[in-house]
Amino acid sequence: MNLLPMMKDAAERTSALVRSIRDDELTLPTPCSEYDVKGVLAHLEWVASMFESAGRGEEPPAQGEYSGDFPERAQRMIAAWERPEAWEGVSPGMGLPKPVLAHMCLTDLVVHGWDLARATGRPYEAPEDAVAELLPFARQMAPMGRERGAFGREVEVPAEAPAFDRLLGLIGRDPAWKP
Repeated sequence: MNLLPMMKDAAERTSALVRSIRDDELTLPTPCSEYDVKGVLAHLEWVASMFESAGRGEEPPAQGEYSGDFPERAQRMIAAWERPEAWEGVSPGMGLPKPVLAHMCLTDLVVHGWDLARATGRPYEAPEDAVAELLPFARQMAPMGRERGAFGREVEVPAEAPAFDRLLGLIGRDPAWKP
């Protein structure tokens, strides 16, 4: 449960960013090459619902169309993970230990928050504690993440680059990406 405060912070940061996005920005390209802004938002909505289900020990839902309710879904997701039993056992559907899913959730919140900020020209400051937690997790999960299509091909980033840039590069994002 030590990830819960980081998940809350990342959900709040990303929700604030999502609320600021205008309709005329929905078709902008993002660093997540398979999605435009609307696609990232739809994906985040599904991610929130999927991790809410995981926290409740339920089967994950199918991904749906963009509905514009990510902040509400993120609140429900956090509420599910506030229950101690959310952290126990293995998730139905994905077959992964719940703490691994919490790390995956945090990765999605932080990285897709950055994707949206970069695409729309807004500032985004990744929480240092979350980045410190996610960098070793991403190193460990990168092979499986690439195999399952969750991570892209690694982008070379200098070893002395900031930790967040190294995290982005590791999961297949170019920290220097510009629209």
